[in-house]
Amino acid sequence: MFTGIITAVGAITTLQPRNGDFRLRIATGKLDLRDVQTGDSIAVSGVCLTAVELASDGFWADVSRETLERTTLGDATPGAKVNLEKALTPTTRLGGHLVSGHVDGVGTVTGWQPDGRSWRLRIQAPDTLARYIAEKGSICVDGVSLTVNEVDGAAFELNIVPHTLEETTLANFKAGRRVNLEVDLIARYLERLLLGERAAQPGSGGLTETLLREHGFWK
Repeated sequence: MFTGIITAVGAITTLQPRNGDFRLRIATGKLDLRDVQTGDSIAVSGVCLTAVELASDGFWADVSRETLERTTLGDATPGAKVNLEKALTPTTRLGGHLVSGHVDGVGTVTGWQPDGRSWRLRIQAPDTLARYIAEKGSICVDGVSLTVNEVDGAAFELNIVPHTLEETTLANFKAGRRVNLEVDLIARYLERLLLGERAAQPGSGGLTETLLREHGFWK
């Protein structure tokens, strides 16, 4: 588990093809690795990876075909900057929100403009994720915990403050960039719980207007 509070910006330095998937080497910059052991989890731009080998200035991680297909790591190139966060501990301050590092989909940056000292970021999410994105709710974008300011269908807007720009890769965003999205954990599990016994049936699907009416969420 993670919080979406980025503690360092690193870079992918090496990609090694391994029978259809990859092994990555990531230089970790100012991330303190002294308490990290082989087998520990580190979020890389929102993707939970396992450190299979450690060095003083970075680590190696295996990336499966599933992860390559469902995240932006499939587009990774040497030199690409990545947001880094170590897994939380029982004493970690939960400054963001609970993040699993399991990417739900890839969105696209469609707008990026100044707003006072901050910036307004607009992202188009996949249609399948629209039902999980709520105004003033939480969402994780490339590993960064952010608050949704506005929702319009599957598109949503975020306000990025100067500190976040300085401490993450968001300052490098441009229209057209693909980003990893993870919706709020509670929304994801609530949908499944509302299905009840129907969750065990093949093709049970997700939230529908009928289901919401049955549970009193829609009149």
